[in-house]
Amino acid sequence: MTWFTWALLSALFAGITAVLAKVGVEHVNSSLATAIRTTVVLFITWAIAFAAAPAGAITLPGGRTLLFLALSGAATGLSWLCYFRALQLGEVSRVAPVDKLSVVFAILLAGIFLRERLTWQHALGGSLIVAGSLVLAWRAT
Repeated sequence: MTWFTWALLSALFAGITAVLAKVGVEHVNSSLATAIRTTVVLFITWAIAFAAAPAGAITLPGGRTLLFLALSGAATGLSWLCYFRALQLGEVSRVAPVDKLSVVFAILLAGIFLRERLTWQHALGGSLIVAGSLVLAWRAT
């Protein structure tokens, strides 16, 4: 499968996650809900890592790699804590689009820190994502 197929599957599962999480946080503290979800993710990902690796092939990567993976994990955890709290307080159909502003942040941060070349397509697409998120999050009173 191509990167695009995997990205679409990621989006599909993220959409399913939002709906399931909204129901899951109805009667529990959002931080506890995040901890439970994270525990499930931990077991599933380790099971996949061991199942997919050839026998004896799992070794720890170098220090720099571990540092950046740990920082990424910390950012993920903070994102999930904020996301679950937002779901507890708001509607999925409004929270999820705002959460997808992460795409715009990723584009900007990739340009700044990774020196990725940003094109007019990035600017236009990012602007449309911002506009769409605002339209979906906005509620007339």
